[in-house]
Amino acid sequence: MICTIRRLMFLVVLAVLMPRVLSAAETTPPNIVLVFIDDMGWSDLSCFGGEGPTTENIDQLAAEGIRFNHFYVNSPICSPSRVAITTGQYPQRWQITSYLDNRQSNDNRKVAQWLDPKAPILARELHQAGYATGHFGKWHMGGQRDVDDAPPITDYGFDQSLTNFEGMGPKLLPLAMTPEWPEPRKIWEGAVRLGGPPVWKLRSQITGGFVQTAISFIDESQRRGVPFYVNVWPDDVHSPFFPPVEDWADTKPGLYQAVLDNMDRQLGPLFERIRSDEQLRNNTLIVFCSDNGPEFGAGTCKPLRGAKTWLYEGGVRSPLIVWGPGLINTDRVGQINKQSMFSAIDLNRSLYQIAGINPPADTQLDGEPLADTLLGKSNQSRQAPIFWRRPPDRPGFSQGFQEDNPDLSVRSGKWKFYVNYDGSLPQLYNMDNDESETTDLASGYPDVAQSLQKAAMDWNATLPQDAGADQPTRTE
Repeated sequence: MICTIRRLMFLVVLAVLMPRVLSAAETTPPNIVLVFIDDMGWSDLSCFGGEGPTTENIDQLAAEGIRFNHFYVNSPICSPSRVAITTGQYPQRWQITSYLDNRQSNDNRKVAQWLDPKAPILARELHQAGYATGHFGKWHMGGQRDVDDAPPITDYGFDQSLTNFEGMGPKLLPLAMTPEWPEPRKIWEGAVRLGGPPVWKLRSQITGGFVQTAISFIDESQRRGVPFYVNVWPDDVHSPFFPPVEDWADTKPGLYQAVLDNMDRQLGPLFERIRSDEQLRNNTLIVFCSDNGPEFGAGTCKPLRGAKTWLYEGGVRSPLIVWGPGLINTDRVGQINKQSMFSAIDLNRSLYQIAGINPPADTQLDGEPLADTLLGKSNQSRQAPIFWRRPPDRPGFSQGFQEDNPDLSVRSGKWKFYVNYDGSLPQLYNMDNDESETTDLASGYPDVAQSLQKAAMDWNATLPQDAGADQPTRTE
């Protein structure tokens, strides 16, 4: 009798514990692929209302995933935007506030020569947790022009890298062809000093080269039975534009649309490799977005104001697609999240959460964990405001717009506020009903404007300053 009772008790305990044991045994860390496009506008993709070519491969990703309408990057220009999504911190912390250029230009603008490897790097933490990590595409966080002593990309926690002319290590370098250049010409040939071995490939095929290398990396990771984190960072839609000669156009917008269409075709095999493999499809998250707004006169960000380098919406709002059939809420598949507001630093922090690891213990990230939002299980937004500082070399009255580019900006709830360092030209917009930023409400809501101005000034005061603070107020 006693034995029978004990056996029954054991079976009851086993029945309670077994689901937990099975769940833990069956759970493996999700794979993550971050596709980060260079200089693509908020409304360039046909799935975001674009009027150009149908980006069918990216559109399919969106139809099978979730789109986000209020996702922001943390700078309107490439290098600092890349620092933010890499570190989960505002790029001003690392003195990278504009694109990294030659050594003298960086010094003149009070910009660092490269991202300090001591920064918190998502890839490094994932690597230490057992992930295979690879970076394939543009880097631009150190190692460009005459800055040839920057750390290699592998110093930031990547097992393997393949980059272009703006990064240290093995690279794909472009050959250009145009109707006037029937024979391929090398461009940016001096980049061979920044590491190798170099492989020369037609500029219109470079993304395909990065994709094939990424697929090989994924194949090897799968063979080894380890989860992977992969960056695929194309630079097709960054000028100068070199589409296939047969797709050549005579206008800047036409060239841009041709390279956008060609980039979509080259990304297709990456998406299909993951989609067609049941194991990968059920446990891989693909995150797709752009690093900043489009170059003026090339891509589009309608109905948003501004473009690349500007703090207005067109410079910092990015199209975001999150795909993962086995990970996202199936009820939200194919839908657009028009409520949640967050940024790239939050995306970084959320990927830690999705991977089940903690950020570095000695580091305070600026991003907030919003994994449930990314996976379609919540509409939660970032709670803290999002702040921006303009690139020091982009004061306005250029880049296609004859107006001031404000020094500071903040998004808090429905409000977007702008002001210069000296308090001049404050602007306030209600993003709930004026996403084109046409009606300045600063004078009508002085308490809101003053509160957000103080918040922006206080935030900026905590950070290293760049040469933008040395410039006089722009009024013409």
